[in-house]
Amino acid sequence: MLGDFLPNLPAAWRLPFSENAIARGQQYAAENRIRIVREDSRYVEATCRGSAGSVYRQSLELSRDGRLSSICSCPVGLNCKHCVALIASLEAQAERLPAKQSEQSGERFPDRLEQWLSQLPQALGDNLQTGQGWCLHYLLCPDFSVEVYKVRQHKDGTWGERQPYYGLREASFRKPTFMQPLDLRIAALVTLGRTSGNGFKPNGENGGEILRLILESGRAFLSWDQPALQPGRSRQARFNWNEQTDGGFQPGLDMAEPHGELLTAVDPLYYLDRARNEMGMVDHGLPMPLARHLLDAPAVPSAQAALFSLTLHEIAPQLPAPAKPEEHQVDDLLPLPHLSLGSHQSVNYQLSSGRMVSEHQHRAGLTFLYGHTEVHGKAKPGQRVRQTEGARVLSIARRPDAEQALRQQLQQLGFRPALRQSQALPKDSAEMFELPSEAAWLNFTQTQLAPLREQGWQIVMQPGFAYDLTAIDAWYVDVEEPPEHSWFDLELGIIVEGERISLLPVLLGLIRRNPALLAAHALAQRGDDETLRVQIDRRREEDDQPLQVLLPFDRLKPILATLSELYLQEQPNGENLRLERTDAARLAGLDSLPLQWHGGEHLRDFAQRLRDYRKVDISPPRDLNATLRPYQLDGLRWMQTLRALEVGGILGDDMGLGKTLQTLAHLLLEKQAGKLDRPSLVVMPTTLIPNWQDEAARFAPSLKVATLHGTTRRQLYQHLTDYDLLLTTYALLPRDIDLLADVPLHVLVLDEAQNIKNASSKAAQAAGRLDARQRLCLTGTPLENHLGELWSLFHFLMPGWLGDTKQFTRDYRTPIEKHGDADRLEHLTKRIKPFLLRRRKEQVAQELPPKNEILHWVELSPAQRDLYETVRLAMDSKVREEIDRKGLARSQIIILDALLKLRQVCCDLRLVEGDVARPVRGGTSGKLDSLMEMLTELLAEGRRILLFSQFTSMLSLIEEELQSRTIDYVQITGETKDRRTPVKRFQNGEVPLFLISLKAGGTGLNLTAADTVIHYDPWWNPAAENQATDRAHRIGQSKPVFVYKLIARATVEEKIQQLQQRKAELAAGVLDAGGQGGWQLEPSDIEALFAPLP
Repeated sequence: MLGDFLPNLPAAWRLPFSENAIARGQQYAAENRIRIVREDSRYVEATCRGSAGSVYRQSLELSRDGRLSSICSCPVGLNCKHCVALIASLEAQAERLPAKQSEQSGERFPDRLEQWLSQLPQALGDNLQTGQGWCLHYLLCPDFSVEVYKVRQHKDGTWGERQPYYGLREASFRKPTFMQPLDLRIAALVTLGRTSGNGFKPNGENGGEILRLILESGRAFLSWDQPALQPGRSRQARFNWNEQTDGGFQPGLDMAEPHGELLTAVDPLYYLDRARNEMGMVDHGLPMPLARHLLDAPAVPSAQAALFSLTLHEIAPQLPAPAKPEEHQVDDLLPLPHLSLGSHQSVNYQLSSGRMVSEHQHRAGLTFLYGHTEVHGKAKPGQRVRQTEGARVLSIARRPDAEQALRQQLQQLGFRPALRQSQALPKDSAEMFELPSEAAWLNFTQTQLAPLREQGWQIVMQPGFAYDLTAIDAWYVDVEEPPEHSWFDLELGIIVEGERISLLPVLLGLIRRNPALLAAHALAQRGDDETLRVQIDRRREEDDQPLQVLLPFDRLKPILATLSELYLQEQPNGENLRLERTDAARLAGLDSLPLQWHGGEHLRDFAQRLRDYRKVDISPPRDLNATLRPYQLDGLRWMQTLRALEVGGILGDDMGLGKTLQTLAHLLLEKQAGKLDRPSLVVMPTTLIPNWQDEAARFAPSLKVATLHGTTRRQLYQHLTDYDLLLTTYALLPRDIDLLADVPLHVLVLDEAQNIKNASSKAAQAAGRLDARQRLCLTGTPLENHLGELWSLFHFLMPGWLGDTKQFTRDYRTPIEKHGDADRLEHLTKRIKPFLLRRRKEQVAQELPPKNEILHWVELSPAQRDLYETVRLAMDSKVREEIDRKGLARSQIIILDALLKLRQVCCDLRLVEGDVARPVRGGTSGKLDSLMEMLTELLAEGRRILLFSQFTSMLSLIEEELQSRTIDYVQITGETKDRRTPVKRFQNGEVPLFLISLKAGGTGLNLTAADTVIHYDPWWNPAAENQATDRAHRIGQSKPVFVYKLIARATVEEKIQQLQQRKAELAAGVLDAGGQGGWQLEPSDIEALFAPLP
């Protein structure tokens, strides 16, 4: 009935509630947030709308002795503002109802008297729970958990069979009809904790309330064989420190009466007396939070009992202490400095770069040790440090003056207080200091740490400290060279704490993570006294910390320069580096280092001999009819070394430095030593056959020479072993390869070896089939257009050494030619350097007169300009269509054809239109007119001139002009059979002018009588032009040589001249180990080449 609960409410109901809960609850009631669900004289249930819109359930119950129990489903659980709101709502409703009249007199008693009368039946002990039917029984287990059972009472008062009841958690909202209000309150409290099956374990304040309620129910049992558990009176207890078996002290409650077991998991504390079958509360005289804190106290070790007692007495003198110590003061103890070193790596946002960057933070934490107690921070006036010494407690005075002196000592070493927090050391564990840079930290740990230890400083390096370094005992190199293979395995490492550790995986990992750190240009900027700190994938035995070592750059630089394979990202992870046997030449770069070598004696000897070949004494062969210049003798020594080591090489001297003579001397030495038991073979362009015949007869007459040329060569194949030297051509080699492949050769020489720059050509494939003890290449231009040509030469010399063409393109061509990768360029250069001997005229022939290059600009005639624009427009459209369709790389043929037509227009109209019958404006060629003027002037000065053109048809037009002016000349083209006669006539001074086609006469001619060279039409292969120029500018020349290049201004010829420089840079980068290299035809080049005339 509405209003039955409030009159029974005790007057002191507000005591369990906080002031804030009462104020907020009254506010909620005023806002009408309460909805009453059920109410009777001892129980009321309602819902309340919380502040966040959540709805909570409240249940208030009055016990038989008038005590109020307030439970809510909110997070607080007990005595919350929602329960206050329910009571306030009941009071508000009561004020709105008519005053209740006394049933006996018709008058109303005062409220407190009316309430006292309503509670009188409870005080008389009326059993409100009597009756028959189902109810719940509670079994208190030995571990103080509670199990719930459902049982039925028979009419005779006996109990039926008890069944486990699993619905207690749902009962608070399902409200089974057999459950009494007190059981519902117990269920509501149980839902606030954890349950297991039909049981739960009381805990905390809720647990204490549950124990009170099940005792009040009269249905709590210790066992089914005993009567219901009875509520006992409160028993006295007091806290004490109990000594343990190990000598330590543990706080506990001592009961005044025996036979009681403490239930310490609940608040308030309860005892259980099994003998008397009763349970009640424990009166310990302390506030419950303090009592709970005491019960949770850990054991106090016996050695610290005295110190703990003093500290406890200072904080809470009313509490008991485990001991009664004596305190002794110490005023003259100096602090011992203790320095902790730690590091932390973090990733932070860098505002300047806009990127996340990794940052190492290092800290030094300073504390002061007084006895065995560490303190830090500035000392307060009169501050003392307590510690135990046996049974005594020492009170030690801190020494601010001594502590400040130790701080200043750190600051003198460069330390400064750390202003930023860091995880390098635990927070508030010490006074934090830092150094300004990584170099300063390294210097401190390497040079300043040891003196501090000698002065008595305690230094502790925390796990992960970046400069916790281990010394390197030694460096070693292991070489394994299986005799049956063409490769060897190299392991280079360090010995640390007696363990061998390979450095190759470490360096490879560093290069992959940070390529710029160990790049060649970065290493060059490092001083030999600098070091690199690396972490090794090993742990120290004494503390299981990762090994860190310092690698000095004076050792790293020669190692990385020698083993530049590490820069190739395709290297597999492993402790060994597998190299080709030929690459052993670079091991000589490690000889200067103090390394322990194991194995590889043969390879090291190979490397040393190849490196130090200049130290070998050598004399020219006795039968050589020439005096070798010093550089020629050095070339002979180099070829002899390669022969002894059974490897080949490229003699890449400039034209005119005597490659033929050096090769003949090499063969003569072999014959002189009795090693020329097989014939040697030289393959060359057809035009060079007379030159080799002449020079062999002149310089090495003791060599038996056979020329495999012409229709009569077949007769010589029956007697090849009778000869010392065989001569053949690139054109005939593929035809005769089946015969020559069966002939074992001593030395195989390719002269003008650029003829096999295309490895798939018939000549290159045929040369690869020949069997020889040594292979040599002679060429003044090992690289003309791209690196693939260099690969082709080495593929002939040492097949497989530079990998196949796909691998070479991936490792070298693409990075160098397209991306300008200086590291790959340097790596390639170092690999080929021992097998490529290249000398420039400027380096070895100081007596050679200078060469003066002059660009002679000419203007197109009006007719040439008109035709140039017509052809340019047509070709430009055609080229762009082809590039759009196939791409730039696959449009080379169309581009070259278009450029050819434009170049022909620049030379003479007749090269494009044939014979021009009608007169044209300004003549057919402005360049030809300019040439005739030059020749008239130069010949009048007594110059002797070589005139080169790539077009034989242009040479024919020049002949017509010369004949019309009665100027005498000689000529060599591809159709010239007798090359000796024109050369002889020119060299003897019979004629002043020599017309030569670039392809036919660009190599193999010795024309030192000339002092002037004219290139009529330029092309973008500077090597071909330089070869042609070197017909005159070579050994034996006594006069300065002037080189004229006729360039039609603003035409494709001018653009070609600019492109020549880029191609020259590529060749210089690889062959001379300088520059960045990397030439390729760009889309912008196409725009420039086909640009219109101004």
